[in-house]
Amino acid sequence: MLIKEKLQEMNMTMYRLSKESGVPQATINDICSGKAETEKCAAGTLYRIGKVLNISIEDILESAREEYRSSFETFKSNICHHVKDVGDIDFMINVLESDEIRSLYDKRWYPEAFYLLAMLDYLSRVNDVPICTKYNDIRSHKLKKPIYPVGVLLKSEVMKSEEIKKQAEIKAIPEFKRFNIIESEVRNVV
Repeated sequence: MLIKEKLQEMNMTMYRLSKESGVPQATINDICSGKAETEKCAAGTLYRIGKVLNISIEDILESAREEYRSSFETFKSNICHHVKDVGDIDFMINVLESDEIRSLYDKRWYPEAFYLLAMLDYLSRVNDVPICTKYNDIRSHKLKKPIYPVGVLLKSEVMKSEEIKKQAEIKAIPEFKRFNIIESEVRNVV
């Protein structure tokens, strides 16, 4: 979050920001901890904070939007569509240049980080490209519980059968299954 970054950069405490901006320290604490949504803060509050930190309201709000976390199903869909739109190799280059895997992992967004790394490894295999060793430390981890596609979970629940999940695990792409993500189809997206 931009406000926390600026506080660190300026070596300023939340208490000092509160005193200089006139915004209650509890409000600043809530904003910095994520308890208060920046988009719902009063414009005057953001203005006073921004004025002290020398950043605009627009920058504060943009920073908050970047931290938005969509559902995992939406994330998966967006990744698959991106691969389809730009092609395997360009997708791989984009992911490696942006270091998004590390960024997601550092934010502790583990399902997203593992999914993106699994996609990178899968595309490396199918395109006969050597695996990037930059993420070997992340490869040594996995999710505690498997994540199944929503369709598999619904079908399993409706049919009252765990066999649906077992079949999905058998069909899962190995690069995804390594991270406990049950994924069998990344190409047929509409």
